[in-house]
Amino acid sequence: MKFAFPLPHMLRLKAITQPWEAAVTGADQTRMVKRAEAMGYDMIAIPEHFVIPTEHVELSGPHYLQSTVAQAYIAGATETIRLNSCVTVLPLQHPIALAKALATADWMSSGRMMVTFGVGWLEREFDFLGVPFGERGRIADEYLEAIIELWTSESPHFEGKYVSFHDMAFEPKPVQEPHPPVWVGGDADAALKRAARFASGWWPFLTPPEKIAERVEFLKSQPGYDGRPFEVMHGLGTNRVGEGHRVVKDPRARPGMSAQEIIDRLNRLAELGVTFSAVPVPAVRGIDEYLDYADWVIEEIKPNVA
Repeated sequence: MKFAFPLPHMLRLKAITQPWEAAVTGADQTRMVKRAEAMGYDMIAIPEHFVIPTEHVELSGPHYLQSTVAQAYIAGATETIRLNSCVTVLPLQHPIALAKALATADWMSSGRMMVTFGVGWLEREFDFLGVPFGERGRIADEYLEAIIELWTSESPHFEGKYVSFHDMAFEPKPVQEPHPPVWVGGDADAALKRAARFASGWWPFLTPPEKIAERVEFLKSQPGYDGRPFEVMHGLGTNRVGEGHRVVKDPRARPGMSAQEIIDRLNRLAELGVTFSAVPVPAVRGIDEYLDYADWVIEEIKPNVA
């Protein structure tokens, strides 16, 4: 099992965020990611929204970064840890510009970029950016295919409904071959079919733990899956957040479990096919206590997990 470090103040989600996190600054986050790397965490992942409609602020909060920019910044402050997103809202971004940003960050970080693509769920966010919400799945499939073409072809060529290009050069290519790891986030059949076709990882958000194994089996049964190694991410606190960011009181996802409870939960997830997880931090008073708990997870929990 690999461990993601839950960096504070990536968002201010009512279901999971502690009040003190709103005061965490970018400078604080820089110090924390350096510590997380030194502790031995494997990955940091950045949430993304561009705007939050007023009616969603109470549950979703107003604060989100642009994932690729934040990943690149953190890469510059670290040396070995992998940088992912959770998720990059693919249909809201031009694929050539996004492919360039991720390739640039991968090249400059010596191959540490990952990306988790999602189709988005917040319809008014799409309205604000002028993207047809009802076509977001088809847009995402086309954009993903175009991005991979840009990353892997010496003479990129693509003809689609939403994007077309040919007779062009695209460099730098990503350092990682054939390209940076692409994961797909989401729980619907369409997301799993997309993951089977394009991805090497799946990040579910609403799928309960007991359903993960059968959903992975569904994914791997799709025609697009070719037997490649596949990562599955499920944080222990994931199911405290429901559809539309509503608060869910799931006793299995509570922070502050005992060491043995956490170890048992993580080992069970490993049996179900989960390869990445994160341990939610219980109520603490600030950054130093937060980091102390994060260090305890690596020292006491990680060695006892499959």
